[in-house]
Amino acid sequence: MSTIAIYSLKGGVGKTTLAVNLAWAAATLSARRTLLWDLDPQAASTFLLSDGHAREQAQSIFSKDVEPGKLVRATAFDRLDLIGADMSLRGLDLLFHELDKKKRLQKLIETIHKKYDRVLLDCPPGRTETSDQVMRAADLVGVPVIPSPLSERAFAEVAKHLGKKQLMPVHSMVDRRRKLHAEALARHPDWPVIPMASVLETMAARRAPVGSFAGKSAGGQAFARLWQVIEKRLAQ
Repeated sequence: MSTIAIYSLKGGVGKTTLAVNLAWAAATLSARRTLLWDLDPQAASTFLLSDGHAREQAQSIFSKDVEPGKLVRATAFDRLDLIGADMSLRGLDLLFHELDKKKRLQKLIETIHKKYDRVLLDCPPGRTETSDQVMRAADLVGVPVIPSPLSERAFAEVAKHLGKKQLMPVHSMVDRRRKLHAEALARHPDWPVIPMASVLETMAARRAPVGSFAGKSAGGQAFARLWQVIEKRLAQ
């Protein structure tokens, strides 16, 4: 089993879009038994992949020794399961601090390693106790980076704390017609690119990954290519 975290210091950079579409790609394109674990109290991934009803139980996995498997729910997609988020996760940083168990998340993931091939973590933004737990647990950290100075600066801060082997920057919400975006892509030609596309905006209305309804679109193909890159990185 491998664990892939989708993380950024900044919000609004396409983190949930990346997490949901990569989880779908793992389950569908690679036929991997996949779990998407939503750690963000905003619960956007949970909304996209489930009925969206909050149970206010998400933090119980960490605070009450509830087994992660007990909160797993199936999605509409074969081989793709979900541990949903809710507003109870607002206190997760404080809880991790009080528990003082640096590898709490990693240990919980290890309890389900026989059931899944890939675990994807949709992480809340910011440098927090939760993000520190995620960095210890993840084999690979995908960081969506909008082609802008502020987003690149945020990525540079993340890179200070992680080795290159663990880190994978991804240019997200890219419009090649914009000069600023084109210049950013030229500076980092080896970074995968996810385009800005209207089909990605319809995910919320359809409550489904792009690949499930528009796999041949530019966005759908971009996620498929990115997943192939990730699989190769994990194989190394």
